[in-house]
Amino acid sequence: MWNRTKITELLKIEYPILLGPMGGGFSTPELLAAVSNAGGLGSIGAYTLSPEEIIETDKIVRTKTAKPYNINLWVKDVDERLLNYPSEKIEEIKLLFKPFFDELSIPLPDLDANIPSKFLKQVEAVFELKPAVFSFIFGIPSKEVLNEARKLGIKTVGAATTLDEALALEEAQVDAIVATGFEAGGHRPSFLKPADESLTGTFALIQQVKAKTKTPLIAAGGIADAKGIRAALTLGADAVQIGTAFLVTDESNATPMHKAKLFSEESKNTVLSKSLTGRMGRMIANRISGAIRYETEVLPFPLQTRLMGPLRAAAIEQGKTDMYNFWSGQNAVNLKYTSAKELMEVLIKEMR
Repeated sequence: MWNRTKITELLKIEYPILLGPMGGGFSTPELLAAVSNAGGLGSIGAYTLSPEEIIETDKIVRTKTAKPYNINLWVKDVDERLLNYPSEKIEEIKLLFKPFFDELSIPLPDLDANIPSKFLKQVEAVFELKPAVFSFIFGIPSKEVLNEARKLGIKTVGAATTLDEALALEEAQVDAIVATGFEAGGHRPSFLKPADESLTGTFALIQQVKAKTKTPLIAAGGIADAKGIRAALTLGADAVQIGTAFLVTDESNATPMHKAKLFSEESKNTVLSKSLTGRMGRMIANRISGAIRYETEVLPFPLQTRLMGPLRAAAIEQGKTDMYNFWSGQNAVNLKYTSAKELMEVLIKEMR
């Protein structure tokens, strides 16, 4: 029985298929519900939401599903080097991007490096809501946070990009580990070493983590169909987490432009870049990622995101697709389903 695993038992779901918790507004209650109602585990990427917005979103979710679901947060949502970041350095880096702003006829924004973390307040909202699962990336919450989750009956799931990170998560006694290969789209959530030193592929990482840990294991990165699910389970994963294949569905909040790009030939050319947010992420290559190479210093996260926000908005408005960041995993070449419900049905049918 392919769908009877440690993860389905732990999370009380029917199938070991998890929706990648896409933040930045990409995940929606409708997308979450489509996956959870089909027997998987739906997710909301909530790191950009205020505690109040998390609570309001959860109210909508509960009108659409009574099944288990996951709320995901970022443990480190502000780079440490942003503390006392020099204003002259901000202005220097802004000039690197000025030609793009000039091309779109928009001004460079004024920026304030004083950006407080939202994480602990967001956690309070999650504890108030008591979802079945609380997942997190970019680090490990404190013992106090993890202990409170256990008291409330919330399962905890952490993301690892290396074996050492998986070992740290197991030592913290999380309930499950997501082994995130470098094929995955979106941000690379490394936390023990820099992301560019944590580039293990999904299938190698599954085997490393499986050999050295006993915690239930979820594979993520480059998995988009039943063949990928089967391969991950064969190598020792107890479930898979899928992002890009759900990003193109109607239920996703990705723009029509983004979805069209993922269905295009350009989706075969992805790159790891920090030019759009200040942290490494996998996206379809564009002019900005080509001009601002990875080794180029950019602003810390999320200040770089605030710098690029007006540029992204103007790029969408003016149809400049070569300046917008289209997140994508490496395996987008065979995407075909635009209904999350249909995609789940096909995955389950083909696995049978």
